[in-house]
Amino acid sequence: MSALFSPFKLKDVTLRNRIAVPPMCQYRAVDGLSNEWHAVHYAGLSRGGAGLVIVEATAVAPEGRITPACLGLWNDAQAQGLARVAAAIKAGGAVPGIQIGHAGRKASAHLPWEGDDHLPADDPAAWEPIAPSALAFGANLPRVPRAMTLADIQRVQQDFVDAARRAREAGFEWLELHFAHGYLAQSFFSSHSNQRDDAYGGDARGRHRFLLETLAAVRRVWPENLPLTARFGVLEYDGRDGETLAESIELTREFKAGGLDLLSVSVGFTIPDTQVPWGPAFLAPVAERVRREAGLPVASAWGIDKPALADQVVAREQMDLVMVGRAHLANPHWPYQAAQALHEPRPSWVLPAPYAHWLERYRPAD
Repeated sequence: MSALFSPFKLKDVTLRNRIAVPPMCQYRAVDGLSNEWHAVHYAGLSRGGAGLVIVEATAVAPEGRITPACLGLWNDAQAQGLARVAAAIKAGGAVPGIQIGHAGRKASAHLPWEGDDHLPADDPAAWEPIAPSALAFGANLPRVPRAMTLADIQRVQQDFVDAARRAREAGFEWLELHFAHGYLAQSFFSSHSNQRDDAYGGDARGRHRFLLETLAAVRRVWPENLPLTARFGVLEYDGRDGETLAESIELTREFKAGGLDLLSVSVGFTIPDTQVPWGPAFLAPVAERVRREAGLPVASAWGIDKPALADQVVAREQMDLVMVGRAHLANPHWPYQAAQALHEPRPSWVLPAPYAHWLERYRPAD
């Protein structure tokens, strides 16, 4: 058996393989509510054979949405709709996961295919973004956010707790905190976006506080036997990567001590002016270092769309899971393609019987 198709156990959850579908925003919600699109989309991904399917970034509060069309989990009606999605993922044979987060200063934006920029402040659909400091992201997101008060911080942390509780009640078995991509938690971590002079800013201890407190608060309500994970941008590619990565690894050690079970390694995207070295599995060496030095299981995405490469990063113990995103949009049955490429025996879960009968029957000989 290839490394990619070996099972992976974390807490009381066992994934049928090392293939995970990462959160990918669909921008199809209305008032944060899921609908038929989400049910069909996630059911298809689960039937495709991945071991884990994580529902897209889901806002813990209305102002935490990236766009007006993002999913939410700040009320019970949203939780009821997402329960249908979780059940569909489970029925397809994958573990149902969900990512919860807050967009911070990147919130109140147009849909990506409608500009991917901030909605004008006077647009009826817009709202006021909030952030650690009153500093705009820049580029296509020029709005200056309101600096959060201590009361704001406490409220948002409670929003994370409430969303986590609703996620569990909806049937999700894997929770991912969105601490990456320049959104609220990442912007507390980064000195580019956090210039506070209180307990939530300044030195590393202050800039880590929001993330660690939020993790601790969620840990208290999320079941101990189920994986609690986070996606976190460990570097920015801004010219000071060594310093940032060292600090990120130290914070990851604190995450582990605070009850985190796995880290999905990503890029910070806190500022627009960076030099990201895009390429196949470019984060694999970074993830390996985090895994080794922090002693925590890791996953990562970005450019891991070839079966041999996905198998390689697992076999070399650079990652415990591979997050295969856009390749799954192009082909929801990417795991079947990977099994063929790696000459895997045909496990029964790779294809639903109505597909497997025809594809296997008329499959060319190896």
